[in-house]
Amino acid sequence: MSRKVFSAAFPVTLPVLMGYLSIGIAFGLMLERIGYNFIWAFFMSLTIYAGSGQYLGVELLATGAVLADVALLTLLINFRHLVYGLSMLEKFRGMGWRKLYMMFSLTDETYALLSGVQAPVGVDPKRFYFCVALLDHSYWILGSVIGAVAGALLPLDITGIDFAMTALFVVIAVDQWKTYKHHLPALLGAGATLFFLVLAGPDQMLLPSLGAIVLGLLVLRERLDRPEEVRITDSDRKEGTV
Repeated sequence: MSRKVFSAAFPVTLPVLMGYLSIGIAFGLMLERIGYNFIWAFFMSLTIYAGSGQYLGVELLATGAVLADVALLTLLINFRHLVYGLSMLEKFRGMGWRKLYMMFSLTDETYALLSGVQAPVGVDPKRFYFCVALLDHSYWILGSVIGAVAGALLPLDITGIDFAMTALFVVIAVDQWKTYKHHLPALLGAGATLFFLVLAGPDQMLLPSLGAIVLGLLVLRERLDRPEEVRITDSDRKEGTV
């Protein structure tokens, strides 16, 4: 990783650094509290790398869940990542062996960054994307290890700390809403989720919600990909800006 690529990618990932340290520490604290030390935190974050999946993993480990239940629940929780990977195939084209890691590393936060950010002029886009993903992954691992070590050394009350993941999702959603003028995907996602939450209940709403969102995005793809029209005002004409 060249210094030029790192210098371009690091500022982009600063919001994720702040978020991942916080929720990574929370995960490490929760994992240590049920009897698993920082070594477990390191390898879980290195190989699983799914915030919501790892939070769920703490509960499954604590209750001694059977492997079949672990596999099914993990699939349900992280099913959205399949959609992430499919939507990034074109962007990751030509990345060689790094393509597999890029698909593995598509957390919600990394996906949000890569779907909107552009490599600066003079920086190779493929190396830039790879550096962004690698930095985000390292932040999560670091936060997890810090949390597990802190939990072993300090008598901390961690009641309610699992809300950190929900808080981060809310922050990302607000930022995406403010960044993009097209709010239709967000409204579609919220509407489908609420509809199936009422219709199917909290235990059965995930898969039908995701299916409806994907179908809706496919139907509306042409409209969403259409460049927004620029409205030219009289003041623009007088000032000679157009």
